[in-house]
Amino acid sequence: MNHLILLFSLALAFADKESQKTNQNFSSNNVSHKRLKRDWIWNQMHIKEEIDTPLPHHVGKITSSVRNNNAKYIIEGEYANTIFKVEETSGDVYAFERLDREKKAEYELTALIIDRRNNQSLEPPSKFIIKVYDINDNVPVFVEKVFNGSVPEMSPVGTSVTKVTAVDADDPTVTGHATVTYQVIKGDEYFTVDDSGVISTTRADLDRENQSTYEIIVKAKDAPGSSGDSSTATVIITLTDINDNFPVFKHPSFHFKVPENISVGGEVGRVKVEDVDEPQHRNTKYSFVKGDYRDTFEIVANPFTNEGIIRPKKALDFEKVAEYRFDIEATDPTVDLRYFKSSGSRSISTVTIEVTDVDEPPVFTKLPYEFKVRENDPEMRTLGSVWAYDPDAATRKIRFIQRRASPSGDYIRVSDTGIIQLPKPLDREFSSSYNITVAAQEILEDGRLSDRESHAQVHVIVTDENDNAPELVYPEEPRVCENAAPGKVIIRISATDKDEISPGGFFKYSLATEDSNFSLVENYDNTANITVKYGQFNRELAKIHYLPVIISDNGDPELSSTNTLVISVCKCNEKGNFTFCEERAKQVGVSIQALVAIFICIFTIIVITLLILLRKRHKKDLSGLGRNVAEIHEQLVTYDEEGGGEMDTTSYDVSVLNSVRKNGVKPEAVPSPYAQVQKPPGNVTSGAGEMEMMIEVKKDEADNDRDLLPYDTLHIYGYEGAESIAESLSSLESGSSDSDIDYDFLNDWGPRFKMLAELYGSEPNEDFVY
Repeated sequence: MNHLILLFSLALAFADKESQKTNQNFSSNNVSHKRLKRDWIWNQMHIKEEIDTPLPHHVGKITSSVRNNNAKYIIEGEYANTIFKVEETSGDVYAFERLDREKKAEYELTALIIDRRNNQSLEPPSKFIIKVYDINDNVPVFVEKVFNGSVPEMSPVGTSVTKVTAVDADDPTVTGHATVTYQVIKGDEYFTVDDSGVISTTRADLDRENQSTYEIIVKAKDAPGSSGDSSTATVIITLTDINDNFPVFKHPSFHFKVPENISVGGEVGRVKVEDVDEPQHRNTKYSFVKGDYRDTFEIVANPFTNEGIIRPKKALDFEKVAEYRFDIEATDPTVDLRYFKSSGSRSISTVTIEVTDVDEPPVFTKLPYEFKVRENDPEMRTLGSVWAYDPDAATRKIRFIQRRASPSGDYIRVSDTGIIQLPKPLDREFSSSYNITVAAQEILEDGRLSDRESHAQVHVIVTDENDNAPELVYPEEPRVCENAAPGKVIIRISATDKDEISPGGFFKYSLATEDSNFSLVENYDNTANITVKYGQFNRELAKIHYLPVIISDNGDPELSSTNTLVISVCKCNEKGNFTFCEERAKQVGVSIQALVAIFICIFTIIVITLLILLRKRHKKDLSGLGRNVAEIHEQLVTYDEEGGGEMDTTSYDVSVLNSVRKNGVKPEAVPSPYAQVQKPPGNVTSGAGEMEMMIEVKKDEADNDRDLLPYDTLHIYGYEGAESIAESLSSLESGSSDSDIDYDFLNDWGPRFKMLAELYGSEPNEDFVY
């Protein structure tokens, strides 16, 4: 190959020389001289990968048409002077590494020729490519180590399962280098693989219920190469389920017990089946085979558990049927019969339901009860009756009780025997229907009522009687211009009636008097227009007109009412727009409930005020009867001023008190707070011994008698000494004094001596208890 490249290069060089000679002859004959173009001369370079000869490996030769002894070849590029190098004088290119085409298939370099003396470029740079030839040196490699696939069970032969892929890194353009073939080396009895890697089934009896997954091994190999090696991958194949199995009962028979009062639609029990298919393919249907109880029970499949739920379709009665027995069958209508595996006999099971007796509540003979009554009918007292019976064998008596009423109140009564009565006539305008709930209870043998009861609704419909007159629907402030023309419509009025209006009912309107500036025009649609009769209202005479309107109905009997329409006369502009109207006094009404609340508040305030006054009066009476012990004691202990002693008569002139007491004259100046009292005569000697003895006596009394007042509150007034002309000023012993002095004059001395007057002015036998 190298020799061929070299010969090709030489041929190109010779052809270049001949063209140069031709150009020279042409230029010699031409007047103008042109510069000759010089070109690079080489062939595209190729080299095999993984050459096992010693390095370096010759790649090719680069050649230029430049004829210069100082010419020098160099190469540039990513791999220049590393993997590839050029001989600078000859232009031979060498590879200094073994090349791998799978890593890099071609290299792009740039060739240059320069003058080695000044490094000046002799030719423009030129790019060239070195291609690496492939050898079959790679083994096919699977893109995944484990592949997954699925196929429905019982699929026919040749059904595609999945596809595996292996990749060969060799050059696919070289025949046989990248061609991959596949082979199942494990599990080939169930599956096969073609050259494209598609895995398919080889059997039609793959049953998921026997084996749900398969693990096979596939080998990938290319055409014979340098090594001839191969690789393998694991493929896990899952069989998906199809509905190819019928359900089978787990037990040949089922037995259930249920009370007779089970509700309709309640659960009696569950029958269980086994279906080997997956849940999404379990569609069990249950049906009766023997024993015709389709009108009594139903069997419904639970979509989640596939169980059959038995429910009653009507009420059970132990007294009528105590036991039910029937056969049921379980099937699946969605089973694919193409793959159905017959299991022999049908799946049938026997069901026995035992009904147990319970104490049932009474049963009403009719539900609901409905009665009609005319409103305000005084003669209607009994509407009818309700009736219930005991469904059990005991057949006990029944008592009826009213539970709820709507509207609430004593409008309808129920007797113990179920008779519906009216205590008073009913008013349809209050309520058009009255509803009550009646409870029925059994009377036990001991007279008590059973705790089980049943209920019935009683509806009383009140038919209407024409007992209410129509009323005016008052519009908002009807107004008229004072210069309104005759025939001007002021307002359209309408009426309402609390009674029920029949389809042919209508209202008639009329004015109570024709002596007014207004007229009434019927519209014959249960409305009427109030119009101006003469026109030209005088606001000076009347700014507001009160127009009585009579409204009657065509009921039986015919009723009518008189309603007053208040019309204001207003000033208007030329266009007839209102410019000024008097404000009418608004009537403010107070409801009865509000009046009752106001009266209750006023009564509460009056009661509280009386209680406060009585309490103050009571306190005043107590203060007038006398001071309590604590107050009197406090009055006594605060008299703590003794004066200057026995010989001090300047600050406290006792003679003034004595003169006032003798003459009975009220002093002009404010008297001294102490009154002079004559000391009864006695032969008492003063001295330290007497005072010492008195102190000892008081100390002994205080030590032995704990009920006495503290001594420190007594010693101030207990003894004044023998030389005191005022004797004792204390009032403690004044109540028991034998003095015949009259102290009534203290009442004339004013409020300051009121307490002394009360104390000294009391009866001699009055006792003050402290």
